[in-house]
Amino acid sequence: MNLLHIAILIPFFCVPFVPLLAKYAHRIHTGWFVMAVPVVLLVFFASYYSSGHPLEPVLYTVSWIPSLGIDFSVYLDSLSLLFALLITGIGALVVFYSIFYMSKTREKLHLFYAYLMLFMGAMLGSVLSDNLLTLYAFWELTSVSSFLLIAFWYHRKRSRYGAQKSMFITMTGGFFMLLGFIILSSAGGTLSIRELIASSGQLAQHPYFLPAMFFILLGAFTKSAQFPFHIWLPDAMEAPTPISAYLHSATMVKAGVYLVARLTPIFGGHMEWFWTITIVGLITLLIGSMKAIRQSDLKALLAFSTISQIGLIMCLLGIGSIALNSQYSDSSLMFAGAVLAGVFHLINHSIFKGCLFMMIGILDHETGTRDIRRLSGLIHVMPVSFTLTMIGAFSMAGLPPFGGFLSKEMFFSGVLTASRTMNGWFIFIPVIAWLASVLTFVYCMILIFRVFMGPHQPKEGERIPHEAPLGMLISPMILAAFVLILFFFPNIIASSLLEPTVKAILPQVFANGAEWHVHISAWHGFNTEIMMTLGIILLGTLLYRYITRFIDIYDSIPLRFSLNQAYDSGLTGMERLAGKITGFYITGSTTHYLSYLFVFIIVMAGGSLFVQGAWSLDLSGNAPIQMYEYLLGFTTVAAAIHMLFTRSRLISIIAVSVIGYIVSLFFIIFRAPDLALTQLVVETISTTLFLLCFYFLPKISKYITPMKFRVTNAIIAVGVGMTLTLIGLSTQSHHMFESIAEFYKDSYKLAGARNMVNAILVDFRGFDTMLESVVLFTAGIGIFTMIKLRQAGRKQP
Repeated sequence: MNLLHIAILIPFFCVPFVPLLAKYAHRIHTGWFVMAVPVVLLVFFASYYSSGHPLEPVLYTVSWIPSLGIDFSVYLDSLSLLFALLITGIGALVVFYSIFYMSKTREKLHLFYAYLMLFMGAMLGSVLSDNLLTLYAFWELTSVSSFLLIAFWYHRKRSRYGAQKSMFITMTGGFFMLLGFIILSSAGGTLSIRELIASSGQLAQHPYFLPAMFFILLGAFTKSAQFPFHIWLPDAMEAPTPISAYLHSATMVKAGVYLVARLTPIFGGHMEWFWTITIVGLITLLIGSMKAIRQSDLKALLAFSTISQIGLIMCLLGIGSIALNSQYSDSSLMFAGAVLAGVFHLINHSIFKGCLFMMIGILDHETGTRDIRRLSGLIHVMPVSFTLTMIGAFSMAGLPPFGGFLSKEMFFSGVLTASRTMNGWFIFIPVIAWLASVLTFVYCMILIFRVFMGPHQPKEGERIPHEAPLGMLISPMILAAFVLILFFFPNIIASSLLEPTVKAILPQVFANGAEWHVHISAWHGFNTEIMMTLGIILLGTLLYRYITRFIDIYDSIPLRFSLNQAYDSGLTGMERLAGKITGFYITGSTTHYLSYLFVFIIVMAGGSLFVQGAWSLDLSGNAPIQMYEYLLGFTTVAAAIHMLFTRSRLISIIAVSVIGYIVSLFFIIFRAPDLALTQLVVETISTTLFLLCFYFLPKISKYITPMKFRVTNAIIAVGVGMTLTLIGLSTQSHHMFESIAEFYKDSYKLAGARNMVNAILVDFRGFDTMLESVVLFTAGIGIFTMIKLRQAGRKQP
């Protein structure tokens, strides 16, 4: 096992120790111990990073389930290294921030940090796995751990609702993703992502290539909160702010982005992949921006802004995938610029959104509210918080001198490239992108000016706001510093991280050694991109100035249908349908339950054999039936029929015993004296026990059952009998496998027994025989005890 495997497993190993630390070292905040895990992992992954040259990919494999071809394979290249650095880097800052945010006396820190470590390990496993099924296992583990984190305050109804909603949507998408993985691996003959990429040309010819693509995209869209699955993310904001900062800025919502980027070498270049990702990304970008400006809760505003920004990144990856299309090979490097913009904005978004979530948590922590309508003038009492929030918000708005400006300009370049290179309706791409960016500018201005500007007039009874303690400010300070660094020094990661990451996403473009080097600069003259930015500022300022009228117009649009309402109605409808179905077959009647089982046997076993033409009755090799065999058979049938119509339990028991004794006679006729003896012993004991039990029961009540009930039971009984009889006869007529008797022919040599049946009962299945004896002995003791207790009760006065 390599160090990369250990790095993934370290958070899982730490989970059981977190409660112990919280219990026995309760005087120290548990976060101080836990923070060592992401810090150590960050240092480990940072050791692979070099600013001078790109990372050479490494692959390590540990056999897990070789019979199914499932290996614990880890693959580290620039793409997975980027996500590993974000997971551990943002994770370390979030843990440090939580030490000052989460009270060690009021909160259950042992659960909080155990869930957090579980999630961190699951995310690392997802981005480092090379095996599809291993990736899926970690993928679903992120859904489970995020459910636990979102429902951390489980006493709140909204927290439970948000956790259930997120897990239901993401795990449903994960199930479809698993179907896509299975189809893809079946088509490629391997579960290795590396090997599937190498055979991407042959995979495209498979008839189920497109279904696999769409199933996988369902998993990516649900995890990354893309339209129409974005509705779970705002409800997930009920989690503590450190969780929101971690899950919904740098990790969980980025998992779908990672999956799309990782599988682009397989599906990229196909127009279905391009159109689906680009359109869904644009719609998500626009809807997220439109929803964000209507929010009065700061975390809800950031939630919809996250939806919008992830849609932007998805759109860029969709546009960039055209670089793998042979029809646009001449413009492949231009389309690669869109992927570069997406990767760069992914980094920027993780940084400024993590900073903003932490600052919103500080505002809530120090003022007691996140309601924009109750906040104003906080710049006078929280100047440091204002500065950090402004840096994050202006970066999200795409204004200089902040890192978001660079990636936003590159975004405009990417959509303009698509519009200019591809004819038709592609003009709508930059238009929608520009409109969404205008709305992004508006909600960023709301975040800054509505909260921090204006007079500070706290209402009576509210908490007096004050600046947060230094410990709570350090993490957002570090992130804000990175926002500025990435603007002034973007090329520190250009050649060592951004460029190799793009090449990992589009390997076919650079397979022939095409020259392409990344150099990012803040100024390219007065081009279309800068004019679009100026238009955003002008129109955005105008909309913000008249935000009340704009919101009134927006609210006047009738929205009779909403996805949240559809989700709630669908969930309620499924519960009602499940209740009706359950009420239909859970009747409390043993007769009904047995009828369901027997009908299932008839339909599934008998029906499938009939449809496939598997009935085969070959009686030519059977021995002739003698007259006494006919007599024994007719006697057995007569006893069985008599048992059905008798009104006496005693006679029923005798009829059953007659059947058993006649079976023992058949064993004697077929020269199986041991089986006959066993049958006689078992039948005698069973009959005795039945007589002991039923002697104390009242007589069978004489009630008339409806004819429909009796006819139905008769049909089911005849059907089961015929099905099993025909199956037995058909089995005797087939010789598809070698007889199992060959295994027991050396019974004397293997078990020292001259009698094969004895060897089977005593040696080959000795434990089975012993346990059968124990069951009979236990049942006999129980019955004897009940009889004695009943007799003792009768003797008492």
